[in-house]
Amino acid sequence: MKKIKTAIIGAAGYTGGELIRILVNHPNCELVYVHSNSQKGKKVSQVHPDLIGDTDLVFTDVVSGEGIEAIFLGLPHGETKGFLEKHDFDTDTVIIDLSTDFRDESNGFVYGLPEVNRERIQHAKKIANPGCFATTIQLALAPAVAKGWVKDAVHISGITGSTGAGKKLSDTSHFSYRTNNLSVYKLFTHQHLQEIKKTFAELQPGFDEALHFVPYRGNFSRGIWVTAYFPFEGSIEEAVKSYQEFYKNAAFTHVSEADIDLKQVVNTNKCILHLQKEMGQLVIYSAIDNLVKGASGQAVQNFNLAFGLEETTGLKLKSIAF
Repeated sequence: MKKIKTAIIGAAGYTGGELIRILVNHPNCELVYVHSNSQKGKKVSQVHPDLIGDTDLVFTDVVSGEGIEAIFLGLPHGETKGFLEKHDFDTDTVIIDLSTDFRDESNGFVYGLPEVNRERIQHAKKIANPGCFATTIQLALAPAVAKGWVKDAVHISGITGSTGAGKKLSDTSHFSYRTNNLSVYKLFTHQHLQEIKKTFAELQPGFDEALHFVPYRGNFSRGIWVTAYFPFEGSIEEAVKSYQEFYKNAAFTHVSEADIDLKQVVNTNKCILHLQKEMGQLVIYSAIDNLVKGASGQAVQNFNLAFGLEETTGLKLKSIAF
């Protein structure tokens, strides 16, 4: 079996660690090198201790495109553009960027939400991985937007685990702040709203309804839970049927007719949805793991699509359940 020679740039953070965990066990991937300026010379297992025994790779600060067929960019937001201006890669190299830099599809990048852009991703050499909240919200609302059901403002609340803030500590990511606590940030102005609105305008030309999004910092480490609702005149049976039809070919997005909980998706690449209708509103619950389906897992899903592999390869992960 031919293995795809792969590199990760910016592999010391949370998403970089998740990429390594998935790719060292991916049957079609040969992880050639992992890059980090801050951790150069250290074994991967020194920075990500759970990987002891899984890989002997050592972090390097050297960037090379020679022989590399796929490269994942896990750099901080705003740094990817400069990195690609400084470093050249073969035109056949598949580049998957996990930052916000190209989610507007500039510089030839394709937006990597497989449930909407699968065919374009399959032919892309440059893929912009969606944001974690953006993924959760888009999967919650995409079928409704495509059907033209959303004709007024949508109210959305979402709570994310502390790993969504990245590995670098800040006042609001310390354990002493997060534990037994809850707080709102970026009220109605979250940066992911831009990419969400772009997708919705493609699903329904002219879509310009307000998205009133309230993001919360959660007191848990990983996972995202979103609740979205809007006025709906149809029946719950119609809504569920339409959602199931929209996602019938989706490898990881599932519509559950039973109540759902966050632990069903933690440590998996799944998005699980549940719908209710109350007081004239269609209510959608959407749950993902912010580090997997919201970042590294979805990046590997895009890798699989770009190389013509089975979409679930290396991603048949089990949730923690308890």
